[in-house]
Amino acid sequence: MLEGLITSRTRIKMLLKFFTNSTSTAYLRGLAEEFDESTNSIRHELNNLSKAGYLVSAENGRTVEYRANTNHPLFQDLKSLVHKYLGLDKIIENIVFKLGDLQAAYIIGDYAKGKDSGTIELLLVGAIDEDYALKLVEKAKKLIQRDIKICIISKAQWEQQEKVIAPLLLWTTD
Repeated sequence: MLEGLITSRTRIKMLLKFFTNSTSTAYLRGLAEEFDESTNSIRHELNNLSKAGYLVSAENGRTVEYRANTNHPLFQDLKSLVHKYLGLDKIIENIVFKLGDLQAAYIIGDYAKGKDSGTIELLLVGAIDEDYALKLVEKAKKLIQRDIKICIISKAQWEQQEKVIAPLLLWTTD
C-alpha cells in the first residue's frame, strides 16, 4: 500500500519507525545500522522529513535525535496511515473488540520500538478465553498477511509487570 504511494523504501521505514510509536527517538547512525542503509540515504530522508515538519530534532550531546512531530497538522493522519499499513486497525476490529473481559491491549516487541519485523506481538490484559483468542488471531493473520503472536495475562499480573516492559498502548477500556 505505502510502496505505491511512497517510492523510497528508506522513507517508508522511517515513517514506520516514527509513526508506529510516536515516542520513538532515533539518531542518524542508529537508523543506518537498524535499516542496514548508508548514512547518506538516512541523512537525506531525515532532512526531507524534517523540512516538511513531520520530524523534530534535538541535540543530545554530540548526536541529534529525531522523533515524530506530534504537533504537525498531519500527525494523526500519518499515524493512522501507518497503522492501517501494519494492519493494526484490523487487529483492533477483528481481535480486540471481539474478546470478552479485556481491559487493555498493548503492542510489545519490535513494533513497540518502531521496527517493522513482520511479527506483531500483542499483550492482552484481562480474563480472556485463550482458545477463542487464538482463533481470532488466525483470522486476523490472513487479513493483514503478517504474523501475530499474543500473550495473555490477568490484570493483577499486569500491575506487577507494568514497570518492567515498555509497551505501546493499542486499546484500553479506560
